[in-house]
Amino acid sequence: MSKLAYIVTGEPSGDILASRLMQALRRQQPDIRFAGMGGEAMAELGFETLFDISEISVMGFWEVLPKLPLIMKRLRQALADIERQQPDVIITVDSWGFVSVLLGRLRKRKVDIPKINYVAPQVWAWKKGRARTAAKLIDRLMTLWPYEPPYFEKYGLRCDFVGHPVIENTATLNDNLDDFKRQNGIPHDGTLLCVLPGSRSHEVKKLLPIFKKVVARLSEHFPDLFVVAPSVAAIAGEVRRALADMPTPHCVPVGQRERYSAFRASSFAIAASGTVTLELTACGTPHLIAYTFNPITNRIADRLVTSKYANLINILADRFIIPEFTLARCREDLIYQKALELMQRPDQAQEQVAQAQQYFSLLKPADMLPSEKAAAVVLETLGMRNKNM
Repeated sequence: MSKLAYIVTGEPSGDILASRLMQALRRQQPDIRFAGMGGEAMAELGFETLFDISEISVMGFWEVLPKLPLIMKRLRQALADIERQQPDVIITVDSWGFVSVLLGRLRKRKVDIPKINYVAPQVWAWKKGRARTAAKLIDRLMTLWPYEPPYFEKYGLRCDFVGHPVIENTATLNDNLDDFKRQNGIPHDGTLLCVLPGSRSHEVKKLLPIFKKVVARLSEHFPDLFVVAPSVAAIAGEVRRALADMPTPHCVPVGQRERYSAFRASSFAIAASGTVTLELTACGTPHLIAYTFNPITNRIADRLVTSKYANLINILADRFIIPEFTLARCREDLIYQKALELMQRPDQAQEQVAQAQQYFSLLKPADMLPSEKAAAVVLETLGMRNKNM
């Protein structure tokens, strides 16, 4: 009988990772089956999710509390489904806050199924003790970053650097941008600004009001300014409503292909911190990042976070290449000043892109594409790896 892989992810970035992994697994083992929880990208491949993952997609400390009863309900639902389906392998993707609790419950119940985690918890940034915890909860770890395995291997956890699949996500960058602009009502000429307030509802509520104020000030310098705010289906309506009173002309395209077309067409981007910085770098779009929580969470994060940088490119470079405005520095005036500087100095903005792309190239493993390598790890764990790989 064909093998069943149970995939657990709780946010859009993990959904995209898992969808790439599913495609690679099907190429190498066509009869493999999938169950679990995922999002839009996985659904496009025929995946039926146990529940809507937007219900558990939340970051922060204080921000989690209102959703805690629902999160615990979904956790119990996932546990029951795993025990009912008895999959051949469990693959948890990102969302360490949720999946670590799930894995802990599975361990207590002595569920003897191989467990692979895809995307290491960011122990280099905060909570280093999670490396020891991960070694107790999972059998194998697939990392996106070449510097991550040593943090976990010292506790006896087998690690594989598989690379970052954003390399593959942005592989189809030959779309006709004229068609993209025409379909979304974007003027052929003019200054196109990409605004990315995140993929979670609470991020949009917190960041978009700040970004709108920045847009208002930038429009005084760029009368031809047009804003494109690519989003995911789960929150696109919320983004459109939030932008409805913004006088600057704008559009909210949905879908991964539209997202990358928006990046490539834009002169500059203002983005929430996260994987999006790699996507923007791959598309050659100069940008800055910003992120904040409520004041209580900001104070807690300021004490717990040990990394000097929030941006992934900056972490690799160990210096500021991409401007960061996080926590207390996520302020309209600071973001506006830096955005204006880079938008008025395209030579400086392009130098940022050139430097960032040097470090972006480190994210691809030498032997194969990231999703193919991740699939090989899964199949090897299942004892099914193609001998020719």
